Amino acid sequence: MKVGFIGLGRMGTAMATNLIRAGHAVAVYNRTASKAQALIDQGARLAPRVSDACQDDAVITMLANDDAVEDVVFGLNGVLRNLNQHTVHLSMSTISVALSEKLADAHATAGHPFVAAPVFGRPDMAAKAKLFIIAAGEPENIEPCMPLLNAMGQRTIRIGESPPTANLVKLSGNFLTASVLEALSEAMALIRKAGVDPHEYFELLTSTLFAGPVFTNYGGLIANQQYQPAGFAAPLGEKDIRLALAAAETLRVPMPLASVVHDRLQTVIARGGDKLDWSALGPLAANDAGL
Repeated sequence: MKVGFIGLGRMGTAMATNLIRAGHAVAVYNRTASKAQALIDQGARLAPRVSDACQDDAVITMLANDDAVEDVVFGLNGVLRNLNQHTVHLSMSTISVALSEKLADAHATAGHPFVAAPVFGRPDMAAKAKLFIIAAGEPENIEPCMPLLNAMGQRTIRIGESPPTANLVKLSGNFLTASVLEALSEAMALIRKAGVDPHEYFELLTSTLFAGPVFTNYGGLIANQQYQPAGFAAPLGEKDIRLALAAAETLRVPMPLASVVHDRLQTVIARGGDKLDWSALGPLAANDAGL
């Protein structure tokens, strides 16, 4: 397939690389053009403007936040104004439900196909094409994109025909992950205060009760006190929990634990941890325990 890819952070670069390796013709755009060079060296074509990435079978946006997505999509030279009639916009960013609704409505009004497909996984999983992708949209819009999704992830789960549903599911998943991080951090602080080796405790947990990847991956980071380089930086985690709370407010769903975790992430950031992984909830709990 011919595809445009907009947004070349660590996740986007890894995902675009896998598209190239799978044999797709990829045009790449990034606000800082130098970030595209490694992909160009692998066979990608440089798209000098956003509009130059919107002329093929699909265009993928993988951007950091709502503001970046709005700018790229709704700008004068943005995605929406420059899509070919049958080009599918595949929105893979983690964004608010409200913005996803706005995007879905705008594309429907303009007669352009739109699919929301946010991902679960850190940059290392993206590099190995092991992402879990949550896709929502009309089946006739998702189906043509499956070769692209299969090249980037180990599994694509379809979650309905309304694109904002995928974004809500992604935010709910990140809320659960952050809640596990806080629980792990508090438990690690408790056993460390009692003199228990955190590595032995981590091995016990992950070989018995909690063998899932969130526990095995993040538990190891907390036990090893390894919070840099950030696979998923604390400000991004704070942003996602804030968006989950906004969706909960709209739906009138109390989420008291989400409020606690959001405050904890804000504390990490306020104490200078904006470049740390969101698992830096670990030292926050340790500090509270006097360790």
